[in-house]
Amino acid sequence: MDEIELLLEQLQAIAQTGKHYSKDVFDRERYDQLEVVSKKLITKLINNTTAEQLDIFFDADTGYVTPKVDIRAATFKDDKILLVREKSSGQWSIPGGWGDIGYSASEIATKETFEEAGIHTVPQRLIAIKDMQKNHYPKKNLNYVYKMFFECKPTEDNLHSGVETSDVKYFTLDEALKLNLSLARNMPEDFKLAFKCHHSKAWETYFD
Repeated sequence: MDEIELLLEQLQAIAQTGKHYSKDVFDRERYDQLEVVSKKLITKLINNTTAEQLDIFFDADTGYVTPKVDIRAATFKDDKILLVREKSSGQWSIPGGWGDIGYSASEIATKETFEEAGIHTVPQRLIAIKDMQKNHYPKKNLNYVYKMFFECKPTEDNLHSGVETSDVKYFTLDEALKLNLSLARNMPEDFKLAFKCHHSKAWETYFD
């Protein structure tokens, strides 16, 4: 199904980009038709796709279609990584979220950690940039996503949960891998890579 989803994403991107750049009325009509076909295919081939999800997928962006960016902040203290528990699912994840306009990627890492775990942090290094599709993350939406992981250092100790989180704790690698993880946000390989970076004096950013 991953390959089918990728092909549908590419089909949608062609339709959306064509609608934006085409000045010929007949070409625009064809791109509109292509988008309609894309929606029908997505509805038939991907289970439990709602009308709302389709609207977000097709209408949330305009112009040339580019991947969304998910940013995660791997914060370490005493050789343990900071994780938050999501209220919605009860699963654990590295703090993070979508990139926002007006913030750099490292600023998002700091911002999301404060909102989800209640502490300020300082980004130290970029651990990895990963293509979500190529690394076979379970997907919660129809967007094509790049994931960025930063190693961060805490500047305070007063942990507390946020609006979207119910618990905040530090875990060793072994402890983290035994948790009920939010795999769409972080895979076991991400934790291993983050600890490997943390233990390294000269880290080279991993990328696909």
